[in-house]
Amino acid sequence: MSGFRGIKDYDHKQMPCTGVLLCNLGSPDAPTPAAVRRYLAEFLWDPRVIEMPRPLWWLILHGIVLRTRPKKSAHAYQTIWTDDGSPLTAITRRQADALQKALEVSIPGPIKVEMAMRYGNPSIASGLKKLQQANAQRILILPLYPQYSATTTATVFDAVANELRHWRLLPEMRYVNHYHDDSAFIQALANSIDESFKAEGQPQKLVFSFHGMPKRNFQQGDPYFCECQKTARLAAERLGLSDEQWVVTFQSRFGKQEWLKPYTDKTLEQLPKDGVKRIAIVCPAFAADCLETLEEIAVENRDIFLAAGGETFNYIAALNDRVDHIGALAELAKRHMQGWPELNADWNVSHASRDAEASLARAKALGAKR
Repeated sequence: MSGFRGIKDYDHKQMPCTGVLLCNLGSPDAPTPAAVRRYLAEFLWDPRVIEMPRPLWWLILHGIVLRTRPKKSAHAYQTIWTDDGSPLTAITRRQADALQKALEVSIPGPIKVEMAMRYGNPSIASGLKKLQQANAQRILILPLYPQYSATTTATVFDAVANELRHWRLLPEMRYVNHYHDDSAFIQALANSIDESFKAEGQPQKLVFSFHGMPKRNFQQGDPYFCECQKTARLAAERLGLSDEQWVVTFQSRFGKQEWLKPYTDKTLEQLPKDGVKRIAIVCPAFAADCLETLEEIAVENRDIFLAAGGETFNYIAALNDRVDHIGALAELAKRHMQGWPELNADWNVSHASRDAEASLARAKALGAKR
Protein backbone atom coordinates (compact mmCIF):
# COMPACT_ATOMS: atom_id res chain seq x y z
CA MET A 1 0.00 0.00 0.00
CA SER A 2 1.25 3.46 -0.88
CA GLY A 3 2.38 5.70 1.99
CA PHE A 4 1.67 8.90 0.07
CA ARG A 5 -1.20 11.11 1.15
CA GLY A 6 -3.32 13.09 -1.25
CA ILE A 7 -6.41 15.28 -1.00
CA LYS A 8 -9.56 13.20 -0.81
CA ASP A 9 -12.13 14.23 -3.44
CA TYR A 10 -9.95 16.97 -4.88
CA ASP A 11 -12.04 19.95 -6.04
CA HIS A 12 -10.91 21.32 -9.39
CA LYS A 13 -12.95 24.47 -8.81
CA GLN A 14 -11.15 25.47 -5.61
CA MET A 15 -8.90 28.42 -6.27
CA PRO A 16 -5.25 28.11 -5.27
CA CYS A 17 -3.86 30.35 -2.56
CA THR A 18 -0.55 31.25 -1.03
CA GLY A 19 0.09 29.72 2.37
CA VAL A 20 2.23 30.97 5.25
CA LEU A 21 3.14 28.66 8.11
CA LEU A 22 4.13 30.70 11.16
CA CYS A 23 6.20 28.45 13.44
CA ASN A 24 7.38 28.75 17.02
CA LEU A 25 9.01 26.36 19.48
CA GLY A 26 6.00 25.06 21.41
CA SER A 27 4.64 24.42 24.89
CA PRO A 28 3.14 21.52 26.82
CA ASP A 29 -0.63 21.08 26.51
CA ALA A 30 -1.09 21.72 30.23
CA PRO A 31 1.03 22.84 33.20
CA THR A 32 1.17 19.34 34.64
CA PRO A 33 4.12 16.96 35.10
CA ALA A 34 2.58 14.43 32.67
CA ALA A 35 2.05 17.01 29.92
CA VAL A 36 5.48 18.55 30.47
CA ARG A 37 7.05 15.09 30.33
CA ARG A 38 5.46 14.41 26.92
CA TYR A 39 6.61 17.77 25.63
CA LEU A 40 10.17 17.43 26.91
CA ALA A 41 10.43 13.88 25.57
CA GLU A 42 9.73 15.17 22.07
CA PHE A 43 11.79 18.34 22.39
CA LEU A 44 14.88 16.89 24.00
CA TRP A 45 14.97 13.80 21.78
CA ASP A 46 15.56 15.95 18.69
CA PRO A 47 19.17 15.23 17.64
CA ARG A 48 19.63 18.86 16.60
CA VAL A 49 18.74 20.03 20.11
CA ILE A 50 20.92 17.53 21.97
CA GLU A 51 23.93 16.41 19.94
CA MET A 52 24.94 13.25 21.76
CA PRO A 53 25.13 9.57 20.77
CA ARG A 54 21.54 8.35 20.84
CA PRO A 55 21.96 5.28 23.10
CA LEU A 56 23.79 7.29 25.76
CA TRP A 57 21.38 10.22 25.56
CA TRP A 58 18.36 7.86 25.72
CA LEU A 59 19.64 6.53 29.04
CA ILE A 60 20.22 10.03 30.42
CA LEU A 61 16.94 11.40 29.10
CA HIS A 62 14.72 8.59 30.35
CA GLY A 63 16.80 7.63 33.37
CA ILE A 64 17.38 11.11 34.80
CA VAL A 65 15.93 14.12 32.95
CA LEU A 66 12.36 12.93 32.44
CA ARG A 67 12.23 11.64 36.01
CA THR A 68 13.26 14.94 37.62
CA ARG A 69 12.68 17.90 35.31
CA PRO A 70 8.91 17.65 34.50
CA LYS A 71 7.74 18.34 38.06
CA LYS A 72 9.95 21.41 38.42
CA SER A 73 9.08 22.73 34.96
CA ALA A 74 5.35 22.11 35.53
CA HIS A 75 5.49 24.30 38.63
CA ALA A 76 7.18 27.05 36.59
CA TYR A 77 4.54 26.78 33.85
CA GLN A 78 1.79 27.05 36.46
CA THR A 79 3.09 30.49 37.45
CA ILE A 80 2.65 31.88 33.91
CA TRP A 81 -0.34 29.85 32.61
CA THR A 82 -3.32 31.91 31.45
CA ASP A 83 -7.01 31.33 30.73
CA ASP A 84 -5.96 30.95 27.08
CA GLY A 85 -3.37 28.35 28.01
CA SER A 86 0.35 28.71 27.38
CA PRO A 87 1.36 32.35 26.75
CA LEU A 88 3.58 31.25 23.86
CA THR A 89 0.75 29.41 22.12
CA ALA A 90 -1.81 32.15 22.75
CA ILE A 91 0.51 34.91 21.53
CA THR A 92 1.57 32.97 18.44
CA ARG A 93 -2.10 32.47 17.59
CA ARG A 94 -2.68 36.22 17.87
CA GLN A 95 0.37 36.84 15.71
CA ALA A 96 -0.96 34.50 13.02
CA ASP A 97 -4.38 36.18 13.05
CA ALA A 98 -2.81 39.62 12.83
CA LEU A 99 -0.46 38.54 10.05
CA GLN A 100 -3.41 37.12 8.12
CA LYS A 101 -5.18 40.50 8.28
CA ALA A 102 -2.03 42.43 7.39
CA LEU A 103 -1.36 40.31 4.31
CA GLU A 104 -4.98 40.30 3.16
CA VAL A 105 -4.94 44.08 2.78
CA SER A 106 -1.50 44.31 1.20
CA ILE A 107 -1.44 41.60 -1.49
CA PRO A 108 -3.97 41.12 -4.31
CA GLY A 109 -4.45 37.36 -4.19
CA PRO A 110 -5.81 34.89 -1.61
CA ILE A 111 -3.59 34.19 1.38
CA LYS A 112 -3.88 31.68 4.22
CA VAL A 113 -1.80 31.94 7.40
CA GLU A 114 -1.59 29.01 9.82
CA MET A 115 0.35 28.71 13.06
CA ALA A 116 2.30 25.66 14.18
CA MET A 117 4.63 24.56 16.95
CA ARG A 118 7.80 22.62 16.37
CA TYR A 119 7.13 20.53 19.46
CA GLY A 120 3.69 19.90 20.92
CA ASN A 121 0.43 21.22 19.49
CA PRO A 122 -0.66 22.41 17.01
CA SER A 123 2.02 20.49 15.17
CA ILE A 124 3.79 21.48 11.98
CA ALA A 125 2.19 18.49 10.27
CA SER A 126 -1.30 19.70 11.23
CA GLY A 127 -0.54 23.23 10.07
CA LEU A 128 0.69 22.02 6.70
CA LYS A 129 -2.39 19.83 6.28
CA LYS A 130 -4.65 22.83 6.89
CA LEU A 131 -2.80 24.73 4.17
CA GLN A 132 -3.12 21.72 1.88
CA GLN A 133 -6.88 21.66 2.47
CA ALA A 134 -7.01 25.37 1.62
CA ASN A 135 -5.36 24.49 -1.73
CA ALA A 136 -2.15 26.36 -0.91
CA GLN A 137 -0.02 25.51 -3.91
CA ARG A 138 2.80 27.74 -2.67
CA ILE A 139 3.85 27.79 0.99
CA LEU A 140 6.25 30.06 2.86
CA ILE A 141 7.69 28.66 6.08
CA LEU A 142 8.30 31.48 8.55
CA PRO A 143 9.98 30.34 11.79
CA LEU A 144 9.71 32.95 14.54
CA TYR A 145 13.43 32.73 15.25
CA PRO A 146 15.12 36.02 14.25
CA GLN A 147 18.60 34.51 14.63
CA TYR A 148 19.35 31.27 12.79
CA SER A 149 20.46 28.21 14.73
CA ALA A 150 20.54 24.54 13.82
CA THR A 151 18.83 23.92 17.18
CA THR A 152 15.80 26.01 16.22
CA THR A 153 15.36 27.09 12.60
CA ALA A 154 16.82 23.93 11.11
CA THR A 155 14.57 21.73 13.23
CA VAL A 156 11.51 23.42 11.69
CA PHE A 157 12.77 22.55 8.24
CA ASP A 158 13.33 18.95 9.37
CA ALA A 159 9.72 18.70 10.54
CA VAL A 160 8.39 20.26 7.32
CA ALA A 161 10.42 17.86 5.19
CA ASN A 162 9.32 14.90 7.28
CA GLU A 163 5.66 15.76 6.66
CA LEU A 164 6.04 16.59 2.97
CA ARG A 165 7.82 13.34 2.23
CA HIS A 166 4.40 11.68 2.59
CA TRP A 167 2.52 14.07 0.28
CA ARG A 168 1.55 13.02 -3.20
CA LEU A 169 1.42 16.56 -4.61
CA LEU A 170 4.14 18.86 -3.31
CA PRO A 171 3.61 22.63 -3.17
CA GLU A 172 6.25 25.15 -4.11
CA MET A 173 8.19 25.93 -0.94
CA ARG A 174 10.22 28.83 0.36
CA TYR A 175 11.84 29.23 3.77
CA VAL A 176 12.90 32.19 5.89
CA ASN A 177 16.22 31.28 7.46
CA HIS A 178 16.62 34.35 9.65
CA TYR A 179 15.77 38.03 9.98
CA HIS A 180 18.16 39.12 12.71
CA ASP A 181 19.21 42.27 10.85
CA ASP A 182 15.95 43.07 9.05
CA SER A 183 15.48 46.83 9.26
CA ALA A 184 11.78 46.72 10.20
CA PHE A 185 12.42 44.08 12.87
CA ILE A 186 15.26 46.13 14.35
CA GLN A 187 13.06 49.22 14.34
CA ALA A 188 10.22 47.40 16.13
CA LEU A 189 12.73 46.14 18.72
CA ALA A 190 14.18 49.64 19.18
CA ASN A 191 10.67 51.10 19.47
CA SER A 192 9.75 48.69 22.25
CA ILE A 193 12.93 49.50 24.18
CA ASP A 194 12.54 53.24 23.70
CA GLU A 195 8.93 53.11 24.92
CA SER A 196 10.08 51.25 28.02
CA PHE A 197 12.81 53.81 28.70
CA LYS A 198 10.29 56.64 28.46
CA ALA A 199 7.85 54.87 30.77
CA GLU A 200 10.29 53.44 33.33
CA GLY A 201 13.28 55.74 33.03
CA GLN A 202 16.69 55.29 31.40
CA PRO A 203 18.63 52.43 33.02
CA GLN A 204 22.34 52.44 33.66
CA LYS A 205 22.67 49.33 31.50
CA LEU A 206 20.50 47.62 28.89
CA VAL A 207 20.95 43.85 28.91
CA PHE A 208 20.22 41.93 25.70
CA SER A 209 19.65 38.38 26.95
CA PHE A 210 19.53 35.71 24.24
CA HIS A 211 18.79 32.02 24.64
CA GLY A 212 22.04 30.14 25.00
CA MET A 213 23.47 27.13 23.23
CA PRO A 214 26.60 24.99 23.67
CA LYS A 215 29.80 26.82 22.73
CA ARG A 216 30.74 23.77 20.66
CA ASN A 217 27.88 24.53 18.24
CA PHE A 218 29.34 27.98 17.57
CA GLN A 219 32.82 26.53 17.08
CA GLN A 220 31.38 24.12 14.52
CA GLY A 221 29.89 26.90 12.40
CA ASP A 222 26.49 27.76 13.83
CA PRO A 223 26.00 31.51 13.11
CA TYR A 224 23.64 32.11 16.05
CA PHE A 225 26.19 33.82 18.32
CA CYS A 226 27.23 36.30 15.62
CA GLU A 227 23.64 37.03 14.62
CA CYS A 228 22.70 37.75 18.24
CA GLN A 229 25.57 40.21 18.49
CA LYS A 230 24.45 41.94 15.30
CA THR A 231 20.82 42.22 16.43
CA ALA A 232 21.89 43.86 19.68
CA ARG A 233 24.39 46.18 18.00
CA LEU A 234 21.89 47.39 15.41
CA ALA A 235 19.21 48.00 18.05
CA ALA A 236 21.67 49.86 20.27
CA GLU A 237 22.68 52.03 17.30
CA ARG A 238 19.02 52.87 16.58
CA LEU A 239 18.67 53.90 20.23
CA GLY A 240 21.86 55.97 20.19
CA LEU A 241 23.43 53.97 23.03
CA SER A 242 27.17 53.96 23.67
CA ASP A 243 29.04 50.67 24.01
CA GLU A 244 29.13 51.13 27.80
CA GLN A 245 25.33 51.35 28.01
CA TRP A 246 24.50 47.83 26.81
CA VAL A 247 25.71 44.25 27.05
CA VAL A 248 24.87 40.90 25.41
CA THR A 249 24.35 37.83 27.61
CA PHE A 250 23.06 34.27 27.19
CA GLN A 251 20.52 32.44 29.34
CA SER A 252 18.92 28.99 29.79
CA ARG A 253 21.93 26.70 30.19
CA PHE A 254 21.32 22.95 30.20
CA GLY A 255 23.86 20.31 31.21
CA LYS A 256 27.45 20.67 32.35
CA GLN A 257 29.24 21.62 29.11
CA GLU A 258 30.33 25.18 28.41
CA TRP A 259 27.68 27.36 26.76
CA LEU A 260 27.88 30.75 25.07
CA LYS A 261 29.12 33.45 27.42
CA PRO A 262 28.68 35.72 29.26
CA TYR A 263 25.89 33.97 31.16
CA THR A 264 22.88 36.14 32.02
CA ASP A 265 22.59 35.05 35.66
CA LYS A 266 26.31 35.50 36.36
CA THR A 267 26.26 38.92 34.71
CA LEU A 268 23.30 40.03 36.83
CA GLU A 269 25.14 38.90 39.95
CA GLN A 270 28.17 40.99 38.98
CA LEU A 271 26.56 44.22 37.77
CA PRO A 272 25.61 45.58 41.22
CA LYS A 273 29.17 44.94 42.40
CA ASP A 274 30.33 47.12 39.51
CA GLY A 275 27.99 49.90 40.56
CA VAL A 276 25.21 49.16 38.06
CA LYS A 277 22.04 49.18 40.16
CA ARG A 278 19.42 50.06 37.52
CA ILE A 279 18.98 47.83 34.48
CA ALA A 280 16.48 46.98 31.77
CA ILE A 281 16.55 43.60 30.09
CA VAL A 282 15.15 42.50 26.75
CA CYS A 283 15.20 39.09 25.02
CA PRO A 284 15.36 39.59 21.21
CA ALA A 285 15.63 35.89 20.36
CA PHE A 286 12.04 35.37 21.54
CA ALA A 287 9.31 36.61 19.19
CA ALA A 288 6.70 35.84 21.86
CA ASP A 289 6.81 35.81 25.62
CA CYS A 290 7.17 32.35 27.11
CA LEU A 291 8.53 30.43 30.09
CA GLU A 292 12.09 31.60 29.39
CA THR A 293 11.11 35.28 29.48
CA LEU A 294 8.16 35.46 31.88
CA GLU A 295 9.54 33.10 34.52
CA GLU A 296 13.27 32.67 33.98
CA ILE A 297 14.06 36.32 33.26
CA ALA A 298 11.22 38.34 34.82
CA VAL A 299 11.17 36.28 38.03
CA GLU A 300 14.29 34.15 38.60
CA ASN A 301 16.85 36.57 37.17
CA ARG A 302 15.10 39.56 38.72
CA ASP A 303 15.56 37.87 42.11
CA ILE A 304 19.23 37.21 41.33
CA PHE A 305 19.87 40.85 40.45
CA LEU A 306 18.01 42.29 43.43
CA ALA A 307 19.62 39.83 45.86
CA ALA A 308 23.04 40.90 44.56
CA GLY A 309 22.30 44.53 45.43
CA GLY A 310 20.47 45.75 42.35
CA GLU A 311 17.70 48.30 42.83
CA THR A 312 15.69 48.58 39.60
CA PHE A 313 15.01 45.67 37.24
CA ASN A 314 12.78 46.33 34.22
CA TYR A 315 11.86 43.43 31.95
CA ILE A 316 10.92 44.64 28.44
CA ALA A 317 8.28 42.38 26.91
CA ALA A 318 8.87 40.42 23.71
CA LEU A 319 7.52 42.00 20.53
CA ASN A 320 4.53 39.65 20.61
CA ASP A 321 1.66 41.05 18.47
CA ARG A 322 2.74 44.69 18.49
CA VAL A 323 1.58 46.46 15.34
CA ASP A 324 5.13 47.30 14.23
CA HIS A 325 6.23 43.70 14.80
CA ILE A 326 3.37 42.30 12.71
CA GLY A 327 4.16 44.88 10.04
CA ALA A 328 7.78 43.73 10.00
CA LEU A 329 6.72 40.08 9.66
CA ALA A 330 4.29 40.99 6.86
CA GLU A 331 6.98 42.81 4.89
CA LEU A 332 9.38 39.93 5.50
CA ALA A 333 6.82 37.44 4.19
CA LYS A 334 6.01 39.52 1.11
CA ARG A 335 9.68 39.92 0.28
CA HIS A 336 10.22 36.17 0.38
CA MET A 337 7.08 35.47 -1.67
CA GLN A 338 7.98 37.81 -4.51
CA GLY A 339 7.16 36.40 -7.94
CA TRP A 340 4.37 34.11 -6.83
CA PRO A 341 1.18 34.64 -8.90
CA GLU A 342 -1.11 35.73 -6.08
CA LEU A 343 1.28 38.56 -5.24
CA ASN A 344 1.38 40.01 -8.75
CA ALA A 345 -0.35 43.35 -9.18
CA ASP A 346 -2.32 42.07 -12.19
CA TRP A 347 -3.83 39.13 -10.27
CA ASN A 348 -7.62 39.38 -10.53
CA VAL A 349 -10.13 37.40 -8.51
CA SER A 350 -12.76 37.37 -11.24
CA HIS A 351 -10.27 36.07 -13.79
CA ALA A 352 -9.07 33.43 -11.33
CA SER A 353 -12.67 32.38 -10.65
CA ARG A 354 -13.38 32.01 -14.37
CA ASP A 355 -10.20 29.98 -14.78
CA ALA A 356 -11.32 27.72 -11.93
CA GLU A 357 -14.75 27.23 -13.56
CA ALA A 358 -13.10 26.37 -16.86
CA SER A 359 -10.73 23.97 -15.10
CA LEU A 360 -13.67 22.21 -13.47
CA ALA A 361 -15.51 21.89 -16.79
CA ARG A 362 -12.48 20.35 -18.47
CA ALA A 363 -11.91 18.01 -15.53
CA LYS A 364 -15.52 16.80 -15.56
CA ALA A 365 -15.27 16.18 -19.32
CA LEU A 366 -12.36 13.88 -18.53
CA GLY A 367 -14.29 12.02 -15.82
CA ALA A 368 -13.60 13.95 -12.62
CA LYS A 369 -16.39 14.13 -10.03
CA ARG A 370 -15.69 17.72 -9.03
